[in-house]
Amino acid sequence: MRPSSSPSDGLFGGLSGAPDVDAELSDQSLVQAMLDVQAALARAAADAGILPAPAAEAIVEQCRAERYDPQALGRAADATGNPVVALVAELTAAVPEHARPWVHLGATSQDVLDTALALVAVRALGPLLRHLDAAVAAAAQLADTHRDTVMVARTLGQQAAPTTFGLKAAGWLTGLVEARDRLRQARAAQPAQLGGAVGTLAAFDSAGAEVAERFAAHLGLTPSPLPWHTRRQPWLDLATALGGLLVAAGKAALDVGLLAQNEVGEVAEGGTGRGGSSAMPHKRNPVDSILVTAAAGRGPGLIATLFAAAVHEHERAAGAWHAEWEPLLDLLHLGGGAAARCARMLVGLQVRPERMRENLDATGGVLLAEAVAARLAPAVGRGVAHDLVTRAAAQPSFRAALLADPEIRAHLSDTEIAEALDPSRWLGSAGRFVDRALVAAHGASR
Repeated sequence: MRPSSSPSDGLFGGLSGAPDVDAELSDQSLVQAMLDVQAALARAAADAGILPAPAAEAIVEQCRAERYDPQALGRAADATGNPVVALVAELTAAVPEHARPWVHLGATSQDVLDTALALVAVRALGPLLRHLDAAVAAAAQLADTHRDTVMVARTLGQQAAPTTFGLKAAGWLTGLVEARDRLRQARAAQPAQLGGAVGTLAAFDSAGAEVAERFAAHLGLTPSPLPWHTRRQPWLDLATALGGLLVAAGKAALDVGLLAQNEVGEVAEGGTGRGGSSAMPHKRNPVDSILVTAAAGRGPGLIATLFAAAVHEHERAAGAWHAEWEPLLDLLHLGGGAAARCARMLVGLQVRPERMRENLDATGGVLLAEAVAARLAPAVGRGVAHDLVTRAAAQPSFRAALLADPEIRAHLSDTEIAEALDPSRWLGSAGRFVDRALVAAHGASR
């Protein structure tokens, strides 16, 4: 049998995923998850006294993915609309004759595939969350190190007022921590699915609820109070949590890409030999920023598909269920790649405080216009102060215009103007906000 490839294989997969996450998303991993479901079903039924213990042991023995060909199962799936039917047929043929009547007892294909996807999600989120932990730690380090590193804040694409790089990094940190919290919750809440043909587990008579609870316990998944064949909230919660990760990582990536522009030059991605161009030898592109931004751009469409497919008719859906599988796996793939690349980007980020200060000073202090107006306002009122400072800001040299304006000088001394034009004096609670973000992130890591 030829091993099935993972999502990272191929020309483009390695640009959007992470190998350790994608290893849990491969066809072979999904087949193993479906077989783990079959093994847990046999064990649960045996625990409840429904299935003979020797039959359960024989079924479990054959639940090894290396014995099955995912590509062959995929081809066979065309006849039945899902790969479970073919897998059950092969598993049944593989077990001894005495165990064959007990294979897949009481379950339906959706039980197997929904629960297998829940298992795959739990397993893939393990390495994904480790990458996210690394990104959180790197963002926290940047915020702490650069708590008081002054730089230009930019709003609506324009230079606005002073801020600190620490506060910018604290914003990245908080977004990543919040995304991690939601992913942890979604992972812990992944439910087992066992309802049988129409959600009644009639094949187990009155023992169905007991079997379902034992089934979930064998898999380490959350037991569901009733089958969720047509109640798709677990996938929606997972999808939105993954979307939140893509947004948080995408925010940091977009900022890094903009700050790394030659005209700005306030940060640069690290990594020897990364970022080269096929045509321009001098270029050093922010590759991780670019790829994380790309992943963030793909997420909304996948999430929209899952929400569009979430309304299922009657007891089992025709088509809506089938539409969920690949978008869910794609989201896990993109989330893994975004978390890993965001971590690498932030760990290796080269911060250039001297360039930040150059850009801050480049406009001759006009970025402190709000600070000057605030000092004038108690004497002349906010409206007059705003007009006076606006007039000065229109001159070639803001500082010189302030010093030369008699209406302003009537209320502000040389020292007061100099203090107003000191960006370190117009940072408000930036430092306190950074400290709060670091404390919150430290508490969330526990």
